[in-house]
Amino acid sequence: MLSQLLQRPVIPVIVIEKADDAEPLAEALLEGGMDVVEITFRTSAATAAIENIRKAFPNMLVGAGTVVTPQQAQQAIDAGVSFGLAPGLNPETVAFFKRRDTLFIPGVMTPSEIEQGLALGCQLLKFFPAGPAGGVGMLKALSGPYASQGVQFCPTGGVNLENMNDYLSLPIVSNIGGSWLATPQQIANKQWDVITQQVKDALAKAAQ
Repeated sequence: MLSQLLQRPVIPVIVIEKADDAEPLAEALLEGGMDVVEITFRTSAATAAIENIRKAFPNMLVGAGTVVTPQQAQQAIDAGVSFGLAPGLNPETVAFFKRRDTLFIPGVMTPSEIEQGLALGCQLLKFFPAGPAGGVGMLKALSGPYASQGVQFCPTGGVNLENMNDYLSLPIVSNIGGSWLATPQQIANKQWDVITQQVKDALAKAAQ
């Protein structure tokens, strides 16, 4: 799963209020050329949304984001996620996903957290919140001591179409996470064509 995820430069970070919107959302992403999605546990619809996408599109990579409690971790596994993510680094959550042979990407912001993540066997780390934490400049500084350790980062938080390639140009960055690809309002208003176009635009820019 790690190798598959590293081949996808852009991961849409989704906050969804109604599980019934999950399948048409996934269709919109796929239409734009994106076969990966992160459904965040920021709403009560997350678990059902993950299940709906997994059932309708079994080949799509479906991740659970904002996994911050043991209950959410269990729900994510039960829903059949391809991978999990969190804004922070909790060793218990890392161990939980590892026991279930499921990729987990903890969030980090400091050198100490990076070293803890590496010690726990996590080579792909979520750099969050990327913008407030120093953005590209911070990642350049972190690449000095840690690039040789094989670590890769997925910056999320403050990443957008305008600055995404600033991040992706860094060798230490494998992919980026973006909430602009499908906003809660666009999903609620069922603006599937708009979402598809935003995905196309992001992938085209990543290809540059």
